Amino acid sequence: MSTFTFSPGIGWVPAAIISLVLLAAAVTTVIITRRQGTSSDTTAWACARRSGIALLLAVMVLTPSTVTSTTSKAVNATDVFIAVDVTGSMAVNDAHYGSDATVTRKAAAVQAITDITKLYPDASFAGIRFGASGTLDVPLTPDSNAIDTWAHTLTTESTFASTGSNLDAPLDQLLLQLKAARQQHPDDALIVYYISDGEQTSTASRRSFSSLRQYIDDATAVGVGSTDGGQIPVTDGTGANAGEQWVIDPTTKQPGISKMDPKNLKAIADEMSGRYVALDAKTTLENSASAETSKQYRLTVTPKERTVTAPLVWPFAIAAGVLLLWEAGAWLVTSRRMI
Repeated sequence: MSTFTFSPGIGWVPAAIISLVLLAAAVTTVIITRRQGTSSDTTAWACARRSGIALLLAVMVLTPSTVTSTTSKAVNATDVFIAVDVTGSMAVNDAHYGSDATVTRKAAAVQAITDITKLYPDASFAGIRFGASGTLDVPLTPDSNAIDTWAHTLTTESTFASTGSNLDAPLDQLLLQLKAARQQHPDDALIVYYISDGEQTSTASRRSFSSLRQYIDDATAVGVGSTDGGQIPVTDGTGANAGEQWVIDPTTKQPGISKMDPKNLKAIADEMSGRYVALDAKTTLENSASAETSKQYRLTVTPKERTVTAPLVWPFAIAAGVLLLWEAGAWLVTSRRMI
């Protein structure tokens, strides 16, 4: 159903002023012509023509428009961004994932990623690994198998080249990808999973994750490992232990102990206005609070009513053009008579 209205493109105040001036010009033309009477060579047709031009211009300035209401279906999808720690400490064998079996922190992270893709059917996923820096390995894709494959091919950084863990390493990539997703898919729900042992060994100060809040709808910081910790195996960048050797603590000259730091992970979760989940022998992402929350972000189709305003100036422009051509023709005829 369509309705008629005025919708000035230059705003109501300037449009009203210009229209009033044009209306006054039309009225003034009629008054002057009537007062002059037969003493003027202006005909009644000329008076009507000029007044008509002014009136049509006054209407055009107010921009007559039609308003049409339409109902469309909006698809509210979910985009899940997974940032996973691949620093050398993720090779420590002190993690559990829903059982008493001890696995490496990286292996627990891989199982967590597999559960994430199950928790969000019909979602799109992006994979970011971080160590010395954050790298987007898998751009946003609806192919959950691509994320599962990526997770199983992750390897920890070489401990020979390690410069220390910095927990904010994926922040720049997350900001860039989340901003782009929000601009391209404004109706989508954006979810972040941050998987790490929470250990910060870099001397640089950690930046806050609160800058992500403007884009995300939900977030979870996932802790892997134990607070008791374990020795860090020397790895060569392929994930292989270099002959059962351990990273030596330069202070004690003994094998260093890496411990999961829940305090850092809880702080990151708070900064993202999300939750913290520690994975252990009883807790997995499939049975944690994150699983219940994921049900809120399933694919939905909702009707949305929108109004579209379409300017309807062209009929008035055609009429004004005809009158202007008539005026120009009359002026040419009058000019020739005066020669």
